[in-house]
Amino acid sequence: MNDMTRIAKTTPKDWETDQEVRWCPGCGDYAILKAVQRTMPEIGARPENTVFVSGIGCSSRFPYYMETYGFHTIHGRAPAVATGVKLANPELDVWIITGDGDALSIGGNHTMHLLRRNLNCQVLLFNNEIYGLTKGQYSPTSRVGTRSPSTPLGSVDRPANPCAFALGSGARFVARAIDINKNLVGVLKAAYAHQGAAFVEIFQNCIVYNDDVFAPFAAKPNASTGQLWVEHGKPLLFAGGTKGLAMDVDRLMLKVVDVDGGDWAAAGVAVHDQANRGLAHMLVEMPFGEFPMALGVLYDDPAPTFDSAVIVQNAEAAAGKKPDLQKLLSQGQTWQVEKQPHAI
Repeated sequence: MNDMTRIAKTTPKDWETDQEVRWCPGCGDYAILKAVQRTMPEIGARPENTVFVSGIGCSSRFPYYMETYGFHTIHGRAPAVATGVKLANPELDVWIITGDGDALSIGGNHTMHLLRRNLNCQVLLFNNEIYGLTKGQYSPTSRVGTRSPSTPLGSVDRPANPCAFALGSGARFVARAIDINKNLVGVLKAAYAHQGAAFVEIFQNCIVYNDDVFAPFAAKPNASTGQLWVEHGKPLLFAGGTKGLAMDVDRLMLKVVDVDGGDWAAAGVAVHDQANRGLAHMLVEMPFGEFPMALGVLYDDPAPTFDSAVIVQNAEAAAGKKPDLQKLLSQGQTWQVEKQPHAI
């Protein structure tokens, strides 16, 4: 009897490459990279079974720094390449690394269809609200008034909301996190556990061109009142439990309420239901300032995946048939050239 070979559990070090990490000192991408490398051993992933696919942008250097298979593709087309990879080998764990410009500008069409189809993969969108690689032009998520080389007087564009875009595209898993927050690993693990397209927006600080744009909620002094980390089955509380979100039934929207003595039920605070799509829409659309920033797994309601449906369809189409390339090439409207071409 042969003994089973035990596969040793990996460590974060096993997921690091020998490539020099080349981002600006202080960039939030470093924290995300470390979080992903810490996550991989905890989810039981294997480097030889993992693929990272990226487009173009600062974040898209990511595959160079993960000791896995990887594709650094063209601008906005990472979802198309990732779809091909997953359909060619459904056993692979496919991660897509993209930025707010890569995914929502030239890549908006591809991102939408990947989420609509529900390919079984993880999409990590690094949102720094700026084009960093091309030296600070405003991006689809830049706020009105953003001053940049392309908008020296301030952008007049209304920004896109990545999570609202994902929900509108039919995504079945939508989450938010912050680059340097310890909860990022937990969000990544939840995304991996979801069967289908898992969309995670990660607020990522660009220290050169958009420094501290998220400080009003991401900075430590502002975290208590500025952040609301949702958890399925738990009340929507923030500010140390002194405030919460309740339903304004007259206006069909959320409202902030005070919680006295910890009695959140008496205050009418709503309980988070991650399978409630309507609640997820309300959470992602809350204007920051009047409301806290909703973070964590906002929506998680699995549905059949695109790749599993394709596998079943291909198996049914091939059932009882013998592969014959010559027959395939010869069928239909074909002809044979009988004469040699005239000499020129």
